[in-house]
Amino acid sequence: MIKGHGDDAYLYGRPIKANFSSNVYGKVDLSGLKEHLGRHLDAVGSYPEPEPYTLEARLAALNGLGDAASVCVTNGATEAIYLIALAFRGSRTAILQPTFSEYADACRLHGHLITNIQAAQAGTLPEIPADTDMLWLCNPNNPTGGVVPREELLAAIGSHPETVFVIDQSYGFFTRRELLSEAEAAAMPNIIQLHSMTKRYAMPGLRLGYITASPELLSRVRAVRMPWSVNAIAIEAGLYLSEHPDEAPIDLDALLGESERLRGCLDAIPGVSAFRSETHFMLCRLKEGSAAELKSHLAHERGLLIRDASNFEGLDERYFRIAAQTPQENDMLTEAIREYMEGRL
Repeated sequence: MIKGHGDDAYLYGRPIKANFSSNVYGKVDLSGLKEHLGRHLDAVGSYPEPEPYTLEARLAALNGLGDAASVCVTNGATEAIYLIALAFRGSRTAILQPTFSEYADACRLHGHLITNIQAAQAGTLPEIPADTDMLWLCNPNNPTGGVVPREELLAAIGSHPETVFVIDQSYGFFTRRELLSEAEAAAMPNIIQLHSMTKRYAMPGLRLGYITASPELLSRVRAVRMPWSVNAIAIEAGLYLSEHPDEAPIDLDALLGESERLRGCLDAIPGVSAFRSETHFMLCRLKEGSAAELKSHLAHERGLLIRDASNFEGLDERYFRIAAQTPQENDMLTEAIREYMEGRL
């Protein structure tokens, strides 16, 4: 894992008033979940299930999967990434860039021969190299917010039956674009999907994600999974949320509308380009200067935190990423960046 992910407020002495650096939308009410977990803290006194069988069966039923063997619950989506890379070690792997760095890190760790491919624009799928065993893509993509259209993705999957498509849908809840459903993907022999309860329910500290795929594909992943990798409290949280799917409601239309308003405000600042996104976070680029300098200024002088995106493959030092927050916080960020840019231009 490289340094430089978002949510690194611990690096700054000044308290952070508004955090735009993480793609977790934290303006949700988790009081019901917290009360429930408080009543089940005795679970820490016993081992959890060696594999989260009960939660896997619950998620299979919730997502229209007839077989619990089509679900593998993991210690966050990151464990899922490393398990898949291990299960298919030594593969000829293509990664659609720029994207989350852990795909490449996990594949390098397990001896994959990696080819980075880049779309002409966000939300499109470039030509897949010949003899590709495995293709990784994030959909919606981090950091661009692009979504590969469903029909385009299905066409590529159908025309490359020997390639396993690893589709990370961790941000699937946060878009109105049509995506492949869990049941639809699990019915195909060459799709592995990643899902994140961490992102949907704003609980990154619990680390809870899951994989869906055909039982045949997923059996390879299960074969390398460590026992007891998902702790008892995380399992209990997953069981509660599967029974209360509307817990921590988010007005998605309002969030996406506010994100587009924020994008327009930032794009109107001289020296800043804010790129279109299909979700609640977006990629921006400075005309001059560096994202690291802007990030440091905002954190130290304003208590606002953004994500320096220069360490994404294919992006330079001028790129940064932000995730929309409340209108008031978004206005604070816009004004702070405007004043910073006016001082430079």
